Amino acid sequence: MDTEGPGSNAANSAAADKMHRIILCGPPNVGKSLIFNRLNGRYAAVSNYPGTTVEISSGRCTLLPGYEASDTPGAYSLLPISDEERVTRDILLNLQDALVLHVVDAKNLRRMLPMTLELRELGLPMMLVLNMMDEARNYGVEIDKHELSLLLGIPVVATTATKGTGIAELCRTIQNGDFCPKPFVMTYDDKLRKMAQALGLTQEFRGQAPSILPEGASPRNSFNPTLLAASPAAVELPPEQMGAFELAVRKTRQAVADDLLASCAIFPPRIVGKVAAVLGHLTFNVWTGVPIALLVLYFGVYKFVGQFGAGTLVDFLEKRVFDHFITPHLTRWVEALLPWPILQDLFVHDFGMLTLGLRYAIALILPIVGTFFLFFSLLEDSGYLPRLALLFDRVFKRIGLNGRAVIPIILGFGCGTMAVMVTRILETKRERIIATLLLGMAIPCSAQLGVILGMLSGRPAALLAWVGVITAIFLGLGWLGARHLPGEAPAFYLEMPPLRLPKLSNVVTKTYSRMHWYFLEILPLFIAASAVIWIGNITGVFQWTVRAIQPLIALMGLPSETASAFLFGFFRRDYGAAGLFDLQRLGKLDARQTFVSVLVITLFLPCVAQFFVMKKERGWKFTLATSGTIMVAAAVAGIVANFILMKTGWM
Repeated sequence: MDTEGPGSNAANSAAADKMHRIILCGPPNVGKSLIFNRLNGRYAAVSNYPGTTVEISSGRCTLLPGYEASDTPGAYSLLPISDEERVTRDILLNLQDALVLHVVDAKNLRRMLPMTLELRELGLPMMLVLNMMDEARNYGVEIDKHELSLLLGIPVVATTATKGTGIAELCRTIQNGDFCPKPFVMTYDDKLRKMAQALGLTQEFRGQAPSILPEGASPRNSFNPTLLAASPAAVELPPEQMGAFELAVRKTRQAVADDLLASCAIFPPRIVGKVAAVLGHLTFNVWTGVPIALLVLYFGVYKFVGQFGAGTLVDFLEKRVFDHFITPHLTRWVEALLPWPILQDLFVHDFGMLTLGLRYAIALILPIVGTFFLFFSLLEDSGYLPRLALLFDRVFKRIGLNGRAVIPIILGFGCGTMAVMVTRILETKRERIIATLLLGMAIPCSAQLGVILGMLSGRPAALLAWVGVITAIFLGLGWLGARHLPGEAPAFYLEMPPLRLPKLSNVVTKTYSRMHWYFLEILPLFIAASAVIWIGNITGVFQWTVRAIQPLIALMGLPSETASAFLFGFFRRDYGAAGLFDLQRLGKLDARQTFVSVLVITLFLPCVAQFFVMKKERGWKFTLATSGTIMVAAAVAGIVANFILMKTGWM
């Protein structure tokens, strides 16, 4: 790409040199991360549901030498409701000499323009990026970007980030330095000013706040609700009082946005296609939405991940690839190179890093994770996940959450580590604690879930019983958390993207990225776990630990070999599940023992990565208390399940 835009000159180049940092902000699900990727060539997860970007991603722009771009969490407003919006607001209030790219969904511009007005009030150098222009045109939306640019006093660029359309114009505009805003002051009526005074809100500025006021304004004569909401006085106010003030501010900004768009844009009354509208209605209605959700989960999780991923693909890699080719060759090479049996055991044989750790990671876990992430990426890109959130909102409210929590909960079936991080999108500390508890105890990750489905796929009654028990524990734990933790569940709000056919390139890119990230995480851990087991074997610690827990294993009615598999679970739950999978294939677990073992491993400790993310997000006290509770609950569940099955003779 030509990095010198037309009409550039020395003055503009000097301005561009000063403007070395770019901040992308805007609502979730508008393509911020994809534009970020286009600018700097670094991949960040781009999802068709809110809440993907929960941390700040930064990188040097390959298309704009000398610039660095940062991708902020999704935000609808700088009057924050969630931690995401609070983080974005704090970044924007404390940055200096940075260009703000406010990225919006062009077809939903009316709902997103009020935040543009907020940013204009701050007087920051900025541009408005109308993304998803291809969808907007398909829906009959017409926007005169030149007129809108004149009204706002900032450059307006139209893009379709999925295709790269408009990115060159965006880069040229930045290089030309044509983004310093003209003076802009919003007009608020006296009623709002008096409301702010009555609430004790004063114009208290922090950091660089005075320097970002509109030109000609001063702390004494300006009225900026965003800065008022960021003042220490606002933090001390009861939520209902601050909420009334913020609602009045939002209504004022929406009215101004509507006036601006009346002269430069046309939005058809209905911008949803007939097929999408019918499907959307069916997924929203509880009588049709629940059967659709069950069908999606049956074919996606059970048939595709459980039977194809954990069955067909695992069998091929295990029996055809590893058992016939890789493992025998590795064993011969290591035995030829290392004449000492004790060192041979480190790399090959029963618990070797190559024959156990490498085999588990590649032959057992990778195909399961890959099929799950492919299925999850299809759900994301189709726009179906937010509809699931709306469908489950009523149920989730009974366990102290709301429909928005379906995002980290479903993501937990892919990777609990990622899911715990994504709990940041939940509005209250109470919700985040409940969701983290549920993710730690009652949500198996994709690798573990795939192994479990593979073990139970031939026993439908056992599978249904397992689903029933885990669901009961999930709901019961959530109900206890909602009953005993202080606080109230917040109102439910979520951006609802249109239903659409998934874009193949998006699905492939997201699936590959997640598989790559997950594999790089689990392979070293599996190798390290094998090394720890080897050390435990030669020192006797491993055998001593196995003997110590065997009485507990016996109470569960399980063979002594499962003690080793549960010990593997201390390193990773999916590692332990893979060990149980091996025992079942060797015929060492009958139907009852299979059910009890998969129930215990499901409720077992979080993996090492999830454990430390829990510590980072919730602290040591919470993490250790939760882990101890989970261990006790898993053991009790195994003993009780075995007792019931033995007495009833059901399995």
